[in-house]
Amino acid sequence: MQYPETKLPHVGTTIFTQMSALAQAHQAINLSQGFPDFDGPEALLARVDHYIRQGANQYAPMTGMPTLCAAIAAKVERCYGRSLDAAAEVTVTSGATEALFAAISAVVRPGDEVIVFDPAYDSYDPAISLNGGCAVHLQLQPPGFAINWDTVAQAITPKTRMIILNTPHNPTGQTLSAADMQALQALVAGTDILLLADEVYEHIVFDGAEHQSINRYPALAERSFVVSSFGKTYHTTGWKIGYCVAPAPLSAELRKVHQYLTFSTSTPLQLALADYLTTDPAHDQALPAFYQAKRDRFNARMAQSRFSFTPAAGTYFQVMDYSAISDLPDTEFVLWLIEHAGVAAIPLSVFCQQPPEMKLIRFCFAKHETTLDQAAEQLCKI
Repeated sequence: MQYPETKLPHVGTTIFTQMSALAQAHQAINLSQGFPDFDGPEALLARVDHYIRQGANQYAPMTGMPTLCAAIAAKVERCYGRSLDAAAEVTVTSGATEALFAAISAVVRPGDEVIVFDPAYDSYDPAISLNGGCAVHLQLQPPGFAINWDTVAQAITPKTRMIILNTPHNPTGQTLSAADMQALQALVAGTDILLLADEVYEHIVFDGAEHQSINRYPALAERSFVVSSFGKTYHTTGWKIGYCVAPAPLSAELRKVHQYLTFSTSTPLQLALADYLTTDPAHDQALPAFYQAKRDRFNARMAQSRFSFTPAAGTYFQVMDYSAISDLPDTEFVLWLIEHAGVAAIPLSVFCQQPPEMKLIRFCFAKHETTLDQAAEQLCKI
């Protein structure tokens, strides 16, 4: 038989899977894929065990356990001052990636244009393509990777359906400012352009800065899907539990897709998260200092290396320039690095449609201090 032509001709195995596999094969320290090598809070894990043993092991409601949706609404109001209808405007999803896909699928139609900023997280483009849309890639320029809002204005056409924002930004570690949000607000005012805000690192912002969530801006929130991740906040990336906050009409469309993607998400994990959000709301407030200490420890040791860098403003990723070490393209340099330093990293060019001239790679510092110390020691030797 003849198999159908691929719908995603330019898509292969993700760089995260590739580099983690290479790290394992070479027994290298894996600072590539973004996951902690430590566990979530013990009290949270205990609540999961409690609910499993209490028999909460069947389907959850499609939109999420009511207690968790209510806890999310309370958190959004506490953190950002936005009042939500938990039943109509909060949807629990099987990971933030599912929420992103469901949001794009819900509103992007054939011929629609979606503006994305490169380096862009690699799930955006395939979701747009599968729904018949066209991703319009705007390249952010190193080293600051700031958005030029005049360039965005020039890229908007009558076909523009959506703009995707990611702050704090993976892979660069940069964050959007209040001025950025105000510029965006002025840009979309009077249009029907929708926004998809990928805010999975919302609580990992450094140096006393305040996360500029779409949730803080009513004029933006009314046209937005805001996506977040419990995995990033509670060091439990393998649970794959995220959520999307959106106005009721947008939530209704997202749920039409969500119910046929995963229908619902793990019941005992949702119940445990609802309890922990309620009993320990201070966890997210302590997260910036927790990860900043790791960033600063890793960077202090890397200051002795031949890499150059500016400390990340958010996320648990640090971008470093290797131009003083090698002339290799970043996709080749990361392979060289595994072999010669025993450390795995991620090249930045794979997140760009047309990469600019740069020699930048990304390290994940969501690791034990001993792991970071060993990695830095090995990297300082090259």
